Amino acid sequence: MTTAIDNALELKSLSLWYGEKQALNDISLAIPRRRITALIGPSGCGKSTLLRCFNRMNDVIDDCRISGDIFLGNQAIMQPGSDATALRRRVGMVFQRPNPFPKSIYENVVYGLRLQGVRDRRILNEAAERALRAAALWPEVKDNLGQNALTLSSGQQQRLVIARAIAIEPEVLLLDEPTSALDPISTLVIEELMTTLKQHFTLILVTHNMQQAARVSDYTAFMHQGSLVEFAETDRLFTAPQQRRTEDYITGRYG
Repeated sequence: MTTAIDNALELKSLSLWYGEKQALNDISLAIPRRRITALIGPSGCGKSTLLRCFNRMNDVIDDCRISGDIFLGNQAIMQPGSDATALRRRVGMVFQRPNPFPKSIYENVVYGLRLQGVRDRRILNEAAERALRAAALWPEVKDNLGQNALTLSSGQQQRLVIARAIAIEPEVLLLDEPTSALDPISTLVIEELMTTLKQHFTLILVTHNMQQAARVSDYTAFMHQGSLVEFAETDRLFTAPQQRRTEDYITGRYG
């Protein structure tokens, strides 16, 4: 069991509705710092909805209503008046399909820093190299930083998007099925990258792939019909689940 000081994020009685439909039901959960936490469960169980709460992406959805709270460190991020833009600098996100901008590799990586007003070329260059190295992409692109990012392979594009997300040095990195559109070799590269990144960042991974969750995550949360059924260290959850619904799901009885 982790203590509060070890947690990057803490959810307290979080519920969410889209209009009259309740999508999340009274979720309380502590996300350990600098670990990989996987969210698993059948389609429509609320995994991605929960992930989008961590950087308030649900704010842009009409008729979305939320109760409860989320704490990032000591900051309550769901309170009225809290700055969503500032939050997204602390909580980065990588989506299911690579979404590089139609700009150069270099400009993709430094995009967030430029938005923050960084103009010093030396600082931008150092940040670009640091992020590309961290994303295991530097050796492949270092001689072609002016190349259009859209010419990269899908696997390279996803690593570039990760580099773009971590260039502003967020505390938390959200990954919404980041390998579902990739081939097996590119998937392996991203999985290895995730295990390296957790040395510096807290990672939260939504995946439909239970084998992936078992391979890369330290903790796993199993969700069903908008509720958190079970949360535990990954090895324990997969080998000795405490809830029948968890066991039924991971053994393939439903889902």
